[in-house]
Amino acid sequence: MDRKHAIAEEVPRLRRYARALLRDHAMADDLVQDCLVRALGNLESWRDGESPRRWLFTIMHNLHVDQVRARARAPDIGPLESIPTGDLSEPERQTDRLVANHTLQAVEALPPERREALLLVAIEGMTYRDAAAVLGVPVGTLVSRLGRARAQLRDILEATTQQRTDQLRSADL
Repeated sequence: MDRKHAIAEEVPRLRRYARALLRDHAMADDLVQDCLVRALGNLESWRDGESPRRWLFTIMHNLHVDQVRARARAPDIGPLESIPTGDLSEPERQTDRLVANHTLQAVEALPPERREALLLVAIEGMTYRDAAAVLGVPVGTLVSRLGRARAQLRDILEATTQQRTDQLRSADL
């Protein structure tokens, strides 16, 4: 299989990780595109025998870190029309969707380094060694981040469940 074909096969995984990481489809697609442009422009840096997945995820991770740093330095200015004016949402009616949304919100609440580790291992199914290489940390650090991420995620979800139970009880009174 040639290198460009191997890269093309990884695009769905890259998109899934980017969307889970950023929770914004447009920004995620931009990150994937930037990753692919950089990868195709630097095919010679892909070492023979190296996993295309690991190589691409490393590129994407580095781009993401650069973008986060750039956004932190830039002022957040948007058009006035983008500011919501009141509660225009409708309450959720499907329990599964509620649970999924609460879980996604809990994952978003994790510190970035824990969230990245959790997404690479739990969602992308990477080995600890590959995920550690993508993030540029030792395997022990990755394992520590995963343990802390799982514990923090469990605490957030338990607190959210308790809060919702209390709200339901007070509404029934």
